[in-house]
Amino acid sequence: MIYSGEKHTGDKPYSCDSCGKLFRTKDTLTIHRRIHTRGRPYLCEVCGKTFGQKVHFTNHMRIHSGERPYTCNICGSAFGQLGHLSEHRRLHTGERPYACGICGKAFKKNKILTVHMRIHTSTREKPFSCKVCGKLFYQRSNLNKHVKIHTGEYLRKCKECEKVFRDGSYLVRHMRVHTGESPYSCDVCGKAFSDKTSLTYHNRKHTGEALFSCHICGKAISTISSLVVHMRLHTGERPYLCNICGKAFVTSGELNSHTRIHTGEKPYSCKICGKAFSHKKSLTLHARKHTGEAPFSCMICGKAFATNSYLTSHTKHIQGKIYFHAIIVGKRAQVGKV
Repeated sequence: MIYSGEKHTGDKPYSCDSCGKLFRTKDTLTIHRRIHTRGRPYLCEVCGKTFGQKVHFTNHMRIHSGERPYTCNICGSAFGQLGHLSEHRRLHTGERPYACGICGKAFKKNKILTVHMRIHTSTREKPFSCKVCGKLFYQRSNLNKHVKIHTGEYLRKCKECEKVFRDGSYLVRHMRVHTGESPYSCDVCGKAFSDKTSLTYHNRKHTGEALFSCHICGKAISTISSLVVHMRLHTGERPYLCNICGKAFVTSGELNSHTRIHTGEKPYSCKICGKAFSHKKSLTLHARKHTGEAPFSCMICGKAFATNSYLTSHTKHIQGKIYFHAIIVGKRAQVGKV
């Protein structure tokens, strides 16, 4: 019979991270560690996190291994936990099983309902506060983003408007707001976009691909973000609030555009004459004065216009003249019969 020499040599190569106690074998160290885990016997050897149940430990280990055994049969997205797949499926079905007992509004996730309930509290509860400046937040994730302003993690600053970003890729994408650069173009209609994601979403208009549908009106929608915004038409939700005047908006983009009324910021400038605008749409319309582009044509007389509103006004005028002419011709016909 052969024995390990560890018992006789006194060699104890395995050390406890918590108390420093030494052990001859790894298994003995693992058993010892449970003293420190307080009834959470499952220890992750990668990050040291402990778990009370094996199923939670197994799910956690997939974070390190990258394993994603649960797949959505609609869009093919894969997940490490069955619960995450169940939550994801609600994006396709529109199911909202968590309802507010006060206003009846329903949500896909219980944690979103928890955040929503703070709206009904008398003090509009904001339980997460910044230790540096004291600013309060409804959600911890928003606090975490805010703290980076103080820690200096937002190190990259735009030279045009001094807006700061976490990494260079965000800054590069942001700079296209000022330069007007749109390097991604649609092969079908030629429309150009500043980022690849926007082009991908746009292409679905041509292919007819719609991964999501509204469970209220049945409308087919190509992106989850568009579905979220669409649902607010039914619920009346306006989650983006202006902290200056209190006006509420459906999307963050609408809020950003509105805020420029207060700040006077005009990030969009004309390359030809230098005139600046607070909204990209205003710059697009202005640029047509230089290019002469008139993409909106009248189906009656063929006259072209730079904006759809001009075309609408023109069409109403033409239709009015046609209607008036028809009345005159009709009266003349009646007089002729007499």
